[in-house]
Amino acid sequence: MQTRTIGRTDLAVTEYSFGTAPLGGLYRACPRDVAMATLDTAWQEGLRYYDTAPWYGFGRAERTVGDFLRDKPKASYVLSTKVGRVMRPVPDDRMPDYGFVDPLPFDVHYDYSYDGIMRCVELSHARLGLNRIDILYVHDIGVYTHGAERNAVYLRQLLDSGLKALSELKASGAIRAYGLGVNEVPVCLDVMRAADLDCILLAGRYTLLDRSAVAELLPLCERKGTSLVVGGVFNSGILATGPVEGAHFDYMPATPEIAGKVGAMMEIAQEKGVPLAAPALQFPLRHPSVASVLLGTAKPESLRRNMDLARMALPKNIYPAFEPYTLVAPALGSDAVRQ
Repeated sequence: MQTRTIGRTDLAVTEYSFGTAPLGGLYRACPRDVAMATLDTAWQEGLRYYDTAPWYGFGRAERTVGDFLRDKPKASYVLSTKVGRVMRPVPDDRMPDYGFVDPLPFDVHYDYSYDGIMRCVELSHARLGLNRIDILYVHDIGVYTHGAERNAVYLRQLLDSGLKALSELKASGAIRAYGLGVNEVPVCLDVMRAADLDCILLAGRYTLLDRSAVAELLPLCERKGTSLVVGGVFNSGILATGPVEGAHFDYMPATPEIAGKVGAMMEIAQEKGVPLAAPALQFPLRHPSVASVLLGTAKPESLRRNMDLARMALPKNIYPAFEPYTLVAPALGSDAVRQ
């Protein structure tokens, strides 16, 4: 599989990569044997960049991907994880419900400061059982997760001291790149005005449907040499399933407006003789700032199906026809929080 370079570093990642949130039991249980079989399928398909986070199953995904990669040659893969959420043990009867099925017995303490980031890295190494992490993403900083009031505190932590921790880790060789792992554009712009980032893992905001990153973020990435790793290419599923009953967009039930746009896109794809999921999956890699498209699943067969879509030949003139049906995510407002 072809690779692309992260920012101005010498770190290369495969154009398609594997995201491990489903391995942490996101919305449904993921038995260990299924998780390992899915990781093995990703390896067989040529994916050599793996992304995880303490948040996914409260450590379960990190443990699983670490076990899988431990016997692989160290130079053969790239691994990223995330900082900002420190996991603390809690009694079984006080485990929170954040949508993960059968998570490990921990709860979240948010800390984007120097000390918090250093603590996150230390704990991630222990969960992974690995002495190497290539990329660190600051996880879910922003109004999207925290709301405006709390995010003002966390953003100040990051800008005052957290970025210093990341810079020191990179300078020491402990990591090779760092950036943000988020679901919104505004916080990317805020941080990039204050610091140079190697990469941003952006979920759902540069897709066939949602073009929120186009106006400001992509030009800024080009100017500053920052790479995007694009997650959520199906926008919570609707670009894969179409506007069926129960389809979701942006983690919520799709509105009639969204369903109408996707329905029109589906008709275009059908006229071109391809499933809508294929151009949706391939779309982000058309931009030179995009280094990789992240695929997350807990089923080997789903991953194989997605890789078939990634390899599908598309008509050369297919993308302009989708442009009238694209959108920009609405502003969240000062109190809005989406988790």
